Amino acid sequence: MSTSRRGRGTRGDVVEGPVLVYGRNPVRELIRAGRRPVEEVWALAQAADDPDLAGTRVVVKRREDLARLSGSGDHQGMVAITTDYPYADPQVLLEGDGPIMVLDEVQDPRNLGAVARVADAAGFAGLVIPTRGSPGITPVACKASAGAVEHLPIARIGSIVAFVNDLPGSGRWAVGADADEGLDYREIVWEPTAVIVLGAEGAGLRPRVRQVCNQLVRIPMRGRVGSLNLSTAAAVLAFAATAGGGSGSGG
Repeated sequence: MSTSRRGRGTRGDVVEGPVLVYGRNPVRELIRAGRRPVEEVWALAQAADDPDLAGTRVVVKRREDLARLSGSGDHQGMVAITTDYPYADPQVLLEGDGPIMVLDEVQDPRNLGAVARVADAAGFAGLVIPTRGSPGITPVACKASAGAVEHLPIARIGSIVAFVNDLPGSGRWAVGADADEGLDYREIVWEPTAVIVLGAEGAGLRPRVRQVCNQLVRIPMRGRVGSLNLSTAAAVLAFAATAGGGSGSGG
């Protein structure tokens, strides 16, 4: 079992390192999901007897050792050594039950993880991200998702535009979120076939992605702040989609 990953150092040299998941909930969900093998867990002495770690090799380490291994002081006393994230087949997501979330070049792994947590909580069939313009499922994204990425199917695709263009063939329809344009999200009929497309932080949907969406929706703002952060907007739309609310017509 290989638990190393290849990356680039500051001078362009190839470096090797373990594939990690850190934080109490992310490590617990990694083990519970069983989608990735766990070589061992490094833990503080007070966390080593956690019942969720039963059956897993646990090595007791000092707090500074965990911070050095994880590259973060936010390890919460647990760091797991595992394998690369198992991305799903996008076709499997399209054939699944429930809506799908698509992130168009979201840059911050914390936002990616937070949206994955929302999609899992709302019962989505999965999440789709691009192979370029997205950080992918990193240890930071795992931590931000509280372990949801270990359960939620997540697919990486080459082109968001092509993916959205092909949705009608699978019986699904794309709803693009826009800060200023489109219908009030409460005015459409949400169905399990919906695919919610969210744009990058600040920039929103790219013009080509916006153009291929079947419907644009907005979340009306009543206060003085003009927009919601990405994961909050995702939560509003995700739970609207799974509640099936609205009085208008969808795609």
